[in-house]
Parts: sequence; structure tokens; C-alpha cells
Amino acid sequence: MGITGSLTPDQLEFYNSQGYLVIESFASEDEIEALRKRMSELLSQSDCSASSIFSTKNQKKTTDNYFFESAEKISFFFEEKAFGDNGELKQPKELSINKVGHALHELDPLYKEFTYSSKVSSLVSSLGYRRPVVMQAMYIFKQPGIGGEVVPHQDNSFVYTDPPSCTGLWMALEDSTTVNGCLWAIPGSHKNGLVRRFIRGENGVTFDRPSPSYDQKDFVSIEMKAGSLIAIHGDLIHQSFENLSAKSRHAYSLHVVESDGCKWAPDNWIQREKMPEPLYTP
Repeated sequence: MGITGSLTPDQLEFYNSQGYLVIESFASEDEIEALRKRMSELLSQSDCSASSIFSTKNQKKTTDNYFFESAEKISFFFEEKAFGDNGELKQPKELSINKVGHALHELDPLYKEFTYSSKVSSLVSSLGYRRPVVMQAMYIFKQPGIGGEVVPHQDNSFVYTDPPSCTGLWMALEDSTTVNGCLWAIPGSHKNGLVRRFIRGENGVTFDRPSPSYDQKDFVSIEMKAGSLIAIHGDLIHQSFENLSAKSRHAYSLHVVESDGCKWAPDNWIQREKMPEPLYTP
């Protein structure tokens, strides 16, 4: 399938040197509205009684079978701070969910249509992918007041191939600012390679080594307007802080890997019977 790349030489140069690239107005207002409306419908229809808590601070503690099975389902994960001391939600369900994942792009027709659109394929083609596969998709809420911190990390840690090939595509569905928990990154940090991996074994999941300490002065904020998309190199160090504001920060996030010449690691947390359908083939 012939796919024409959409990025300019200047954009590719910035991406290769900095490890990320923001593309403004990637999605239209109508597309944003449709994605948000559909998620609202999915939430209202969901039975969250079997849901799990998601945390980047206590991933081993909060990882369970519900999390593992979400690789091939549409599953709902609560914020750590959504519950009171009595174990009950402190606010409505719609304001308590951390994220929905991880097969949203395969199982929901609207999200599949957007994920497999020509503009996503053109962007991915510009980055050199030959047979790209989206291994996970997430709708992230970053709820007002309780939206949890995402600690410094690299996407290749969680979505690993040999050789490494992950790119994160993170699209703002609402304005993302320093007030409501935008992304922060260390420019050029992707050039230092992968620091550690998140591995699934017989006893659950664990990192293969401790996290390095990072100097917060090295991070730059990446504020984005709704509809903008950021491509994130798999080795880029990035994070986001808690959302203590009164405004949410919805986003749709994809993680793409190469399936032509790159092997999916058998000890990734995502273990599937069958790989997802590629965005396109050579």
C-alpha cells in the first residue's frame, strides 16, 4: 500500500534532534467532539464494578488480571484518589476514571476509523515505519482535582520490540496546559537510549532496574491546543504532573511499533494471541 509521508524535512529534523514533534490542528473540531461524545457513551454504558485502579507510582501493587486482560478489551481504570476512606467513589463515575484502554482502536468503530485514518498512516510513514502496528490505545482523562501524576518514563520500557521501535502518538482532546497537567519532556533525551524495561513474569510485573533520578530543570513544558498531536520517540524521557485544577485534560494516545523486522518481546505486559491489524503494509 502506497502511503505518502506528511511531515516536512524541517519537522523530521526537529523530531530527530529533540525526540518529539507537535503537529497543530491534527484533528478537526468535529473529530474531537465525536471522539469525546463516543467516550461519554462508553462510560455511561459501562459497568465499572470490576474496574481497576491505575497508578504509575504503584504499578506492581495495582496490576491485576483485569489490567492484563485489557490488552484485548475496552477496560476502565479509576484514579487512585477517586475513592474515600470508606472505599466509595468521592465523585461521579465520569469524574473518577483515569483512563480507558487498551484495545479501543480495535473494538470501537469510531476509534478504529480515526486510528486507521490516512492522516495517522501518513504521519507514521514519515517516521519510517514499513508495517506499523498500534499495540495499545488509551483515552486519558486527567480528571480535575484528582488527575494522577505520570512519573518520568520512556514508552519503549512498556511497549518493547527487538530492536526498539515504539513511537507514542498523543492527541489533546482539550487544551493541555501547565495548569491542568500537560506533558513535560527532556529534549534530546532519546539519544541516550533505553534506561529500563517493564517486564511481565510469573509473579506479575516489575521493572528490571530502578529509575534514575532526573533534574526537573531539564524538563520543558509542552502545552498543546485541543486537536494538536505530539509524536514521542520511544526513548524520550517525559512525564506529567497531577492535575490540581478544576479543568480536565482529555487525550487520545496510541503506541505504534514496527512489525517488519522487529520482534515483539514475549515478556512485555501485553501478551496477545494475535497481533493487531497493521495500519498499512509494504
